[in-house]
Amino acid sequence: MRTPLPIKKSSAKISLLFIALAITSCNSLKRVDDDELLIKRNTIWADSVKVTDEDIEGLIIQEPNSNLLGYPLRLNLYNLAKPNPDSSYQNWLLKKPKRKQRLTNFLSEKQVNRLGESFMVKGLSEWLKRIGEAPAILDTTQTRRTLERLRAYYSTKGYFNNTTNYDIDFLKRKQRVAVHYNIDLGDPYMLDSVSYKIASSAIDSIYNLVKEDSYVKAGQQFDLENFNNERERLTSVFRNNGVWNFQESSIKYDVISDTTKAGDDRLMDIELNIDNLKKRDENSVTTSEYKVFKFNRINVYTDYLSDDGDGNLQFERFGDYTVFYRGKLRFKPKTLTNAIFFEKDSLYRDLDRIRTLRQLTSLNVFKYPALNFVEDSTQTHLTANIYLATKPKYTFAPNFELTRSNIRKVGIGLGASLLIRNVFKGAENLSISANGSFGLLSSETSTEDTFSEIGADANLSIPRMWLPFINTDRIIPNYMLPKTNLSIGTSFQKNIGLDKQTFNTILGYNWTPNEFKKNNLELLNVQFVRNLNSDRFFDVYRNTYTRLNNIANDPNEDFRNNPLLNDSFDNEGNLIIPTGTTVFTDSILNGAIPADQDNLEDIRSIEELRERLTENNLIFASNYTFNTTNRKGVTDNSFSQFRVKFESAGNLLSALSYIIPFDENPENNDLLVFDVPYSQYIKTEFDYVKYWDLSRSNVLAFRSFLGIAVPYGNSDNIPFVRSYFAGGANDNRAWRPYSLGPGRTDAVNDFNEANLKLALNLEYRFPIAGNFKGALFADAGNIWNVFDNVDDPEATFNGIASLKDIALGSGFGIRYDFTYFVLRADLGFKTYNPAEELSKRWFQDFNLDNSVLQVGINYPF
Repeated sequence: MRTPLPIKKSSAKISLLFIALAITSCNSLKRVDDDELLIKRNTIWADSVKVTDEDIEGLIIQEPNSNLLGYPLRLNLYNLAKPNPDSSYQNWLLKKPKRKQRLTNFLSEKQVNRLGESFMVKGLSEWLKRIGEAPAILDTTQTRRTLERLRAYYSTKGYFNNTTNYDIDFLKRKQRVAVHYNIDLGDPYMLDSVSYKIASSAIDSIYNLVKEDSYVKAGQQFDLENFNNERERLTSVFRNNGVWNFQESSIKYDVISDTTKAGDDRLMDIELNIDNLKKRDENSVTTSEYKVFKFNRINVYTDYLSDDGDGNLQFERFGDYTVFYRGKLRFKPKTLTNAIFFEKDSLYRDLDRIRTLRQLTSLNVFKYPALNFVEDSTQTHLTANIYLATKPKYTFAPNFELTRSNIRKVGIGLGASLLIRNVFKGAENLSISANGSFGLLSSETSTEDTFSEIGADANLSIPRMWLPFINTDRIIPNYMLPKTNLSIGTSFQKNIGLDKQTFNTILGYNWTPNEFKKNNLELLNVQFVRNLNSDRFFDVYRNTYTRLNNIANDPNEDFRNNPLLNDSFDNEGNLIIPTGTTVFTDSILNGAIPADQDNLEDIRSIEELRERLTENNLIFASNYTFNTTNRKGVTDNSFSQFRVKFESAGNLLSALSYIIPFDENPENNDLLVFDVPYSQYIKTEFDYVKYWDLSRSNVLAFRSFLGIAVPYGNSDNIPFVRSYFAGGANDNRAWRPYSLGPGRTDAVNDFNEANLKLALNLEYRFPIAGNFKGALFADAGNIWNVFDNVDDPEATFNGIASLKDIALGSGFGIRYDFTYFVLRADLGFKTYNPAEELSKRWFQDFNLDNSVLQVGINYPF
């Protein structure tokens, strides 16, 4: 979502607002009593070395108040609040003897009491306290508790004899202190030997196979984290080798006391103890040896939430699986068994349990997949019961919207979508949607009265790789969640733009080897675009029309008095659309009317643009996209991710042209399919994102993007829908979408695009108050034409020298975190503008008048 808005002259008002806020709340000691001290800084010293580890710093109980670029904003917001708004209101109410009575007579006693609970009286103060921060007043009790935490932490690292103390450093400014926490670590304890004692023979056998990979080894410094990691590792190993009921609590580590060993008492002898399985009932606890389990039976219940109980339950055996159902089995057995990773006589593996749940959920036909395991009497075999509750066969969702803009007086949007699950009994899901918008056009922007746009789409999702005559199970097994997507769609416009008609179809595949890698292959991506009303080009692209009209009115050329153009201008001297623009352009380009070289080149450029944007397109492409990341969750702010995409278009049609005699365009010899020249190009993109967690919710984010599309064969340019643009809420925020580039051109067209793009973004994100976040950013990049039919040196990329045309925008933003999404507003300033003269590029437009406000949803990268 992108909504660019220009900022008008308001710098004085904004400055006054910040000055007023600073004056009214700048006293940080406003809520600090005379006998109290405000903490400004904490420092931890371990053996006289400053500790900068964020996890260790997080052990400090009393933190200084947070700063926003050095300013204690949240503290001062808190200071703006009244300490006791109820008492303040009552004092004001009773200050004059008759004030309360007059208000009661004018309102009522009940309303006077409610006035004291109102937002402006009480609510504002409560809100300021909630988003602000109370002053961090030194409490030595909490300081001593922090020392206990530090002592305990360093004990987990082997420093059992550490000692701690603190110093209070009085700063120059009144009632402000820095607290220093000092730890004398002493000598660390070391692991002299590691032995083990295992009660169950099955566990002992498995352990001996994996003990070399242990996190706990002789010669190491004692570290409790290593012991915890080893407990987790062993639990995972046992549960993935048949011991389905292994309990992590069975693993213990003991320190062995050896009275016969003399020497350093800091050398520790560690013994790993793995006890037997403990089972608790109401009155007793029993123990038994852990056993390795294999699967004996695998049962699948497809109508788990049915109200019929166990009545009328039927079953069908399919290999190692028994599928239970009521009435009629609604799924192909193979569809269910392909999603289950247990097999008869195979060892239980926790990994298979996770994969089974993941695969069943991804089918999107079941509500609550659940697994249950039952031991047999021999305690060596398991029965797996898989319970499935089906989702409704049909899901219908209508939608309605009402719109209004400077172009459209009023618009009504209607739409509906229908999801049909399990269409062919193989968990295939068919989604069908249709939408339409209708309304009235503004008479100021259009000669037409009404507009309309209708469209329809259908998408079939198949939970496997559907490739006729090819078995991909070994290359892409089921645990990678393979899916095939078949989609087809079309849309029609009337009195919108060039009255575009579109048709598209996609045959695509995606699979996910693990949570960090994703693959997407579109074997076939066909898009056909037909412009029914290309004569409206200059009505739609007004900037381009203005360029042409200015040339036609060039006083040095005197085109208006040329007899060939008698009917080309209106009464105000402007070119008439489309007849006047067509006659003028054709007369100049065919030499019927002479023009100087600059005007001739500009008109030729405009005509090439018009032909490109009005021509019909047929894109017959294939592409592959690979995504990888090491992000471990939505709260992980220290990660990187990489995306690469390769796309090729027109090669299949080019190969067929040697077999099928396609028609040719007599003007340029382009091959035609359905009277439309097909596009032929190769395209590749690289996108890299890196996050650094700077502590306390401060994050530095970086993004780099490089994309290039090269036409060849049947094309000398890239279709508009496959080209690149610069500017906007998710790109260079100092420019509006399509308004930057190409190269050092100054946004000469309405929609400026090209086939080479470079983008670099750096953003520092920080908390402000409550759910409000802030950001400082710098965006660099541009677009260029390369290897196509554009030869304007200002727009083309000509090697390293063209890098001086990289634009730089910088600014700041405010975001509000709604938990499920982030609403943001970014104000961008043109810091380096390549469209200016070389001597005026830096900071020429760095002001509020030329800034751009970008509003968007979620972070830009």
